[in-house]
Amino acid sequence: MDGTLQVILKRQAPAKLNLGLHVLRKRPDGFHDLETVFLAFPWADTLTARPAASLSLTCSDSSLTTDETNLVMKAARALAQACGASQGAALHLEKRLPRGAGLGGGSSDAAATLRLLADLWKLDASEATLHRLALGLGSDVPFFLGAAAAYATGRGEILTPLPGYRLPYDLVVVVPPVHVSTAQAFARIRPHDTRRPDLRTLVASNDLARWRAELVNDFEASVFEAYPAIRAAKTVLLDAGAGYAAMSGSGSAVFGIFEEQARAAAAAEAARQAGYRVWQGSGLG
Repeated sequence: MDGTLQVILKRQAPAKLNLGLHVLRKRPDGFHDLETVFLAFPWADTLTARPAASLSLTCSDSSLTTDETNLVMKAARALAQACGASQGAALHLEKRLPRGAGLGGGSSDAAATLRLLADLWKLDASEATLHRLALGLGSDVPFFLGAAAAYATGRGEILTPLPGYRLPYDLVVVVPPVHVSTAQAFARIRPHDTRRPDLRTLVASNDLARWRAELVNDFEASVFEAYPAIRAAKTVLLDAGAGYAAMSGSGSAVFGIFEEQARAAAAAEAARQAGYRVWQGSGLG
């Protein structure tokens, strides 16, 4: 058998958090201008690819569609068309990240697909080409091609990398069994762009007292009102000693930041007992 047929490439597709999220104004095109700091962290899906006669996708989560509507397949088709690639690939997605939780799992999977297939197919795809394709797939996708931390503006696609940023705390991410419609979350929001703190300076301070006072996710108030279970998840983290806690994106994931590992471990256990999906880790950045 031709040894090249045995080539299998693998790539991790990490989740992201929003450290602060300001909805500044509604735009004439119907979208909203935002600002946030994205931070990738290693709760991740795993994507593998091997050469094949045609493009196909399988997934460990049987509830996830694997046809042409899946962002992985859309990314693969877009890359093939843009670069004139005629090869196929058998893709498999090991799905660990919760869907619809504000953690960017689908966007990260799409970005991983672009990188993985560019390597598998040995394409001369420039960074500009990959970012253009990523933006065509979704506003969050370009972030996952770059630095682990970035300041994002526009719809979230205008990125300023923050390569020196590190989060020097333990982190617990919890996901209650609730799905939040992003469209409905935006419909409830009241944008405002005055008296907003400088997110880059605020986040870079890693001052949790200052974060508690100033670092906000504009979606929280309306989402908590509509989905009390998400408010309850944040309360679990704060009651367990989180120095800071907030919702990521438009939910439903909530994260807590802990200065002591023992408290983080206790919070993670309390969240599991409450029926939430949980990720715990440290040394992030």
